[in-house]
Amino acid sequence: MAKESIKARERKRERMVAKYAAKRAELKAAGDYEGLDKLPKDSSPVRLHNRCKLTGRPRGYMRKFGISRVTFREMALEGKIPGITKASW
Repeated sequence: MAKESIKARERKRERMVAKYAAKRAELKAAGDYEGLDKLPKDSSPVRLHNRCKLTGRPRGYMRKFGISRVTFREMALEGKIPGITKASW
């Protein structure tokens, strides 16, 4: 499980990206790269990293579900994800 500070930092970046999205698009359309440089670094969507919503794990992230592969497997085996069953043949 990731440290709370790491998860909090990622949530802060997500809020900042959302806050400055319109302004970034406006400056990009105008070609004002000096103006873009003056915005906070964390307002860039490139700095975001996909993390598991439950544990904060940065690797093995499944976009469709928003969780890591480990969490996905645990939840699937417990029957907490509708429509997902363990394959057997």
